[in-house]
Order: sequence, then C-alpha cells, then structure tokens
Amino acid sequence: MILHIVLKGFITISLAADTAGFATPRANHGRLLLPPPLFSTTSYRPSDYLDYLPIDIDENASRNILSFGAWANEYGIQRANGFQLVEEDDGKDVHAITSMYVPSGTQVLYVPESLILSSNKAIAELRTPEMEEAEQFVIKAGAESELREYYLMLKILQEVQNGKNSIWYPWLQSLPRYFSNAVAMTEYCLLCLPPLMRKLAMEERGKQRRLSPDTIEMVPFIGDDIKSHPGDLFKWAYQIVATRAVDVDGDLRIVPMADYFNHGSDYTEIEASYDAAGNYNAYTSYDVPAGQQLRISYADPRNPSHLFARYGFLDENCPATYCKLLPPTVNSDMIELGYSLDRMLFYKNGEVADEVWDIFLYQHLAETNNIYDQQALMNAYRQGDYDAKLALHNNHYAATSAALLKHIDDFIEEIDKLIQKAETIGVSDPNSVYIRYEHPRLPLIHRHNLFVRETFQNVRNQYSPDQGANWREATRVLVQECDEVAMECAMAECVQDVQGNWECTGGLGPNVDGSERLHKTQRVIG
Repeated sequence: MILHIVLKGFITISLAADTAGFATPRANHGRLLLPPPLFSTTSYRPSDYLDYLPIDIDENASRNILSFGAWANEYGIQRANGFQLVEEDDGKDVHAITSMYVPSGTQVLYVPESLILSSNKAIAELRTPEMEEAEQFVIKAGAESELREYYLMLKILQEVQNGKNSIWYPWLQSLPRYFSNAVAMTEYCLLCLPPLMRKLAMEERGKQRRLSPDTIEMVPFIGDDIKSHPGDLFKWAYQIVATRAVDVDGDLRIVPMADYFNHGSDYTEIEASYDAAGNYNAYTSYDVPAGQQLRISYADPRNPSHLFARYGFLDENCPATYCKLLPPTVNSDMIELGYSLDRMLFYKNGEVADEVWDIFLYQHLAETNNIYDQQALMNAYRQGDYDAKLALHNNHYAATSAALLKHIDDFIEEIDKLIQKAETIGVSDPNSVYIRYEHPRLPLIHRHNLFVRETFQNVRNQYSPDQGANWREATRVLVQECDEVAMECAMAECVQDVQGNWECTGGLGPNVDGSERLHKTQRVIG
C-alpha cells in the first residue's frame, strides 16, 4: 500500500553535534548501512539530502537506512566508534553491531530526549477535550488497557500525515514493513501452531483488532487521507508500537536508533538508562568483541513462544521453553508452587524445572485424594524444607514421572501432526512459490515447532525409564560473575545436585596471581 504525502513546507533547524568519543568510522562487516557522522552547524533541511518518497508500507518496500543515519547525526544522536547498522534477510532484519572491541562500561549510544516518542508525551499532547468521543469508542471496544498503545499509534500516524514536515520522517522511512509475529500470520499459519502458541497468538491478534481502524474515525487531528487509507496503515502503526516500544515505569517509549538493538537471550551487551533530563544512554555490560551484535532483553528469554508471538522471531539460544502444561483449573496453591509461563520450564539439555515436578506432584495428590501428603507438600514448600519435599517426590516418583512422560508423548504426537501439516504443502522447499507468496511466515513457525519438539524429546530421553533418572538429577542455571574492582565479567554454568550442593564451571576464576577474588558478585540470569 502507498500513501502519498503532500509536502507543504520544510523545516529549518540549526544543530551542532558533540564529536567527543562518538565518531563512527566505516568498517567492513556485512553490509554497512549508516554513513559516517556529519558534524556541522549549518542550517539543515531534510530535502537537502533526502529525495522525496511516499510512505510505502508494502511488505516488500525498501527501508531507507542511509537517510535515517544522516538524520540521526544531524539531530544529535551520538554513536561510539564502531557502532554500525547492518542488514540481513534482504533488509528485513536491520540491527546494531560494533565493528570494534568495546570495553565494559563504555557508552555506545546517546539519544536526546526530544527525539524519543512516548505514550506519556503522546497523551499529554493529543488528549484534548475533542478526543473524549474517540477515547470512549476505544473503551467501549474493550481496549481501555491499551490506551497507551493507542495514543502512541496516533502520534505515529500524525507524523506520517505530516510527511516531510515531521522531524521523524527519515526514521519512519527506515522502519520495517515486513513482520513475522502473530498479527501478521495467515489463518492457515495459526492452524499450524501448538495450543499454547496459538493461544498467545490469538491474544496478540485480539489486542490489535480492538485497536482497529474504526477507533480513529472520531480523532479530530487525523485527516481523511489517513482515515480512508486501507487498514494496513493502522495495522502497521500498531506493529511499530508493539515491536519497538519499551515500557519504562509505565511509559511506552520508542527510542530512534536504540530500537535497532536486537534481543539477546543468553546475555545482553547493552544496559540502558535515562539521565535526569530524559536523554537515553546505552552502555556495554561487558567487554564486547568486534563483530558482535549489540543486544538488549525484550522479555523473559525462557519463553520463546511469547517472543515469537509478540516480536516475530525465534531465538534458538533460549535455554528453555514452557512445558505446555495447561491444567483445566489452576488454584492458589498451584500459583504459589510456581505455576506460570516463566517458571514451568523444560530445558534444552533435558532438565525439568522444580516447579514442573511440584505441579505434577500436586496434581497427582489431588487426583488420588491424598490430602495429607498434599498439605505436607505445601508446608515443606512454605518452610523451605528441601529434604521433606524431596522425600515426597521420591515416594511418588513412579506416578509423577509416568504423568510427565504421558504429557510429553501427547504433546509430541500433537506437534508431529502440525509439523506434517506444514510439510504437506511444501514448507521445507526453499523454492516453493506457494509458501513464498501465500504463507511466507510458515517456515519460521515450522522451525519453532521443530525447536520445541527437540526440547521435549530431550526431556523424554532424560527421564524415560531406561535412563534411570531420579525426579531431579540437576538444575542448571547461568550465572554472571563480575569483579567490580577489576571491571571484569564472565559467565558460569552452575549445577545443583539432589543434595542441594552447587558446582560451577566457567566464570572469572581466581586473580592472575592465584589469589581469591574479594570483590566478586554473582547474578543468576537464566
């Protein structure tokens, strides 16, 4: 779809950029998309370097990253030496990397507060008495909890409407048009999702539908050219907010340039903060080697299905996935024991989170009306009595392990049908014209299903009867160790055996002279 914007004038802005420590030379890594900074104090007009282009939201439209880079430099966005944007997958994925080694604690990005789009600022600017009728329409549509997203979407549509008069116009031109998340999936794609993933996908799609194009009909500052545009434009604005906004103390913020940080599951290179004036600052969280992506965390890395449904990517570095257990009822005891998407985990190495075993045991005791042991389980959990809980698990291991394996076998049988369903229409054929043009997101769904199936199979292999595994042989966690004095960090993998003892491999180790590190801190990150 193409929206033609009429240029009614231009903006003249005088700017100066601080060059200290933020010059960005060209480097040889993939396809470099940003030019070197243009530091000047001359009068600036966007059309001086940006040829007129309509806002084209077609999925195959190109993204104007070069002009975005020039705009960023002129408007005071500062990048450290080596900070680059590179593209993959024919421009569908554009992300930040460093082409140079960057020590821990180095500032790599600064974005002035004036360029940050936020729901708080959008509400303060756009929520006038004339908006009351439109807002009531949104509330009646069941989207009262999405008012932050709604106003941020309206702000983006307002800037699209402003065309080249908008200071964000080059940024808008750089944004993605193609998405692979739940909102972008076809109905057939949904039929190829396992139950939990389908549930998450339908929740995301329901949220988008509640913020339908009908909700802008009574918005006074949006013109008819926007309102009459096919719904894809409004849907595109929703996708930009859903995939690029970060919640900061209740304020949804989109930070140009910082919105090109990809997600990291195992660890992240970037720690972000805002100064007293609201400016955005990004620092490295460890010593980052040349060629490494610069990443932040979008959400809990142990829930790849949520990341896929919301953001449209599969992070195969996720250490675990939700065990897909969906009991008919969940009571307060089960929630207390840890029934939640981020704790009921199967790990890629075949391990099972304690919470999964606790819920299986609780369900078994409920089904057999063993109230005495059920109360003993809850008391042991609340009192932190590890030995008492372990004894209960050992006593009922035959039943709980059988229930676990049945759950796994049922899930694998179901997901195998979904895998076969996708393969019957050629999802594995890279040259399939039908897949490419009718269901281009299906290959990613197929990879997701294969990834989840492999994790479930690993758990089954670990706990099948011929393996002789007890209810829990070990629980592995990833730990970040840092020496605050030496300014060093390293990752360690720690394992707890059935006796509750911990052993770790990797990490910082002793000082160079062999002495013990006195200022070492440890933080569990996954």
